[in-house]
Amino acid sequence: MDTVVIASRNLKKARELEDLLSDLGVRVRRVSEFSPVEPAETGATFIENALIKARHAAAASGLPAIADDSGLCVDALDGAPGVRSARYAGEPASDAVNNAKLLAEMEGVADDARSAQFVCQLVLLRAPHDPIPLLAEGRWRGQILRAPRGAQGFGYDPLFFVPDQNRTAAEMDPEQKNRISHRGQAMTSLLQKLRGT
Repeated sequence: MDTVVIASRNLKKARELEDLLSDLGVRVRRVSEFSPVEPAETGATFIENALIKARHAAAASGLPAIADDSGLCVDALDGAPGVRSARYAGEPASDAVNNAKLLAEMEGVADDARSAQFVCQLVLLRAPHDPIPLLAEGRWRGQILRAPRGAQGFGYDPLFFVPDQNRTAAEMDPEQKNRISHRGQAMTSLLQKLRGT
């Protein structure tokens, strides 16, 4: 495999994935080079949505494709926003509106009950109908703050406090975040599987 397509139109997420793939020594392309269509993420789980995106990218490009589906799961909200993380507050989607909705939903939740985790499911398909996709998962535990902190990252990063780092995901530089985040963990696992095949 000398070229792989990233099945993401989120530029910040695509850059993170490209950085994480840099050790693999493959050429990385984006699905937007091959198709203007964004497939509907109709799955009920992260893995289902990742497979939808990976199949679309592999079919459109004729190349192996890596897709990520990830989101924030808050314990006090029974796992919400979950697979709806990117569009939690509806359309048009934006980080600011989603963060505002999360803060409103968490109003009145005690400090010791604000636990959450970022979850990432990665899928690698060698072809659109690959019957044995490579799957990898990462989970990153933290807590939801009452106000945003930091200017790095994207999505819910300014509200996601990581106790063992004593900072939010948005206060970490990209290299540090990539080493310990849910996406970094999932990519490490996927690369290990790739090297073993």
